[in-house]
Amino acid sequence: MSENRLYKLMKGTLLEPWLSVIEEQIQNGLTEEAYGKLPEWREALAQLPDIKPQNISLDETAVTVASYPLLISNEQARLKEILKKLMPWRKGPYQLHGVDIDTEWRSDFKWERLKPFIKPLKGKTVLDVGCGNGYHSWRMLGMGAELVIGIDPSPLFIMQFQAVKHFIGDKNVFVLPIGIQDVPENLRAFDSVFSMGVLYHRRSAIDHLYQLRSCLKPGGELILETLVIKGDEHQVLVPADRYAQMRNVWFIPSSKAMMVWLARCGFKNIKLVDESYTGLDEQRATEWMQYHSLKDYLDPNDITKTIDGYPAPLRAIFTAEAP
Repeated sequence: MSENRLYKLMKGTLLEPWLSVIEEQIQNGLTEEAYGKLPEWREALAQLPDIKPQNISLDETAVTVASYPLLISNEQARLKEILKKLMPWRKGPYQLHGVDIDTEWRSDFKWERLKPFIKPLKGKTVLDVGCGNGYHSWRMLGMGAELVIGIDPSPLFIMQFQAVKHFIGDKNVFVLPIGIQDVPENLRAFDSVFSMGVLYHRRSAIDHLYQLRSCLKPGGELILETLVIKGDEHQVLVPADRYAQMRNVWFIPSSKAMMVWLARCGFKNIKLVDESYTGLDEQRATEWMQYHSLKDYLDPNDITKTIDGYPAPLRAIFTAEAP
């Protein structure tokens, strides 16, 4: 069991205090009573063929696993059919034994924007908050991280991660069905903590920043990516109802306001390293995510605005150090 491997890696480290509750947290996050589709997702995982990986690439656009000779066309078609039972696939891309999973998000775009500005991950212990199916977690391992723990409360994303891990094999990457509130307070165990696309979904942005700080070792690095607006340090957008048709968007600060918030929470050496509008080539509907996507959430007559009349999605990346 991969959980047993994780427990052994945590034992005797700064992560050990988490061991007293983590098993119960994992069980509670994957209960069939709460998530009725879990049995069919688990059945899909059970149908995946066992193929020994001969080539694994974690440092290119698509997280890739391949073997030689390549699967013949009907085998690839069967594998694609199984993986589609875990739709929608939102973060990626992946290439698994010749099957290209063209996810809604080109998550590699974000990774390329932040990669030049973060501290080296080689040999580090990393937490990936709101990691989805773990695409960025795999890229973190590809940069040399010693251990990556991703957390996300969505069980479908956990199943997608397990499908990818089925082919990659036992590596020091784990995605757990929990939220940031489940990480023990003042753990102070991680060298780097990533929170990407999470802050604006939290009812208290300041509480979220304190939770992230609580996970970091003194001097550890926070990599924070979030929606922002243009404006001075006093500008914060609080949507009246929905933002880009999302109900769970609470606070969208300006980049300058975000830096004030980080400083107020005690972070040091705060830097804005990127600010980019989300393009229709970065987030879009695909064969693997067939629901509405970004173009459906923008004003068709003015793509600088959302369909609800707010500024179109502008995302910023910040780095900061924990005290």
